[in-house]
Amino acid sequence: MNPYYWLVWGLFDPNYHKTDLRPLSATGLQTQRLALVSSMNGIDSRYKLQSDTARNTALSQIASQSGLLSDADPLWLLYYKQQFGPLLNYSPVSILGGFSPQVSTKLVAEGTYSWYTGELDKLKERLNGARSADMDRGSRIMAYYRMLNEYKNLSSVWGIRTSTAQMMLDMAARQQALQNGTVIIPNWTPNSDVQIANKVLQNAKY
Repeated sequence: MNPYYWLVWGLFDPNYHKTDLRPLSATGLQTQRLALVSSMNGIDSRYKLQSDTARNTALSQIASQSGLLSDADPLWLLYYKQQFGPLLNYSPVSILGGFSPQVSTKLVAEGTYSWYTGELDKLKERLNGARSADMDRGSRIMAYYRMLNEYKNLSSVWGIRTSTAQMMLDMAARQQALQNGTVIIPNWTPNSDVQIANKVLQNAKY
């Protein structure tokens, strides 16, 4: 051991060997700063993880609630889009195209066609509103379900009214034929009723 070391530090600072002033020592200032930085980095990482989780959750909720993305919903694509297709794309041709000109004219003249298209317009407007509004997916699907039932009921009423129009035209045609004497009445004999009764019994199911 160097005697001058003890001569200098023993006289001026006898506790020097007990005090480590190096910044990178176990208790040095730089070591403490590095430990603090490491601790802060860990806290930052946890905050970032929580922030990313909250962000992903928010994006998921937005995706499921935004009306802008409603057309990408799998249930809409696989089922409701096809079911509502006639409602979303109806036209005079699609509504009246399957009827004879006489039935179409009667439906238009009596206001049945105007009533039906008015109901379709209101239901279509509500459907587009449900598709574009921001709401949770469950509420949107329930709105689709209710409106699809309304659309089916409306279509049933339309079918009844169109059938009635056809029936009324047929009755009017028969009455006109009777008045004009152009109805062909088959020859009748007493045996005709017997033949009819026998045919009913033969075709009857017990």
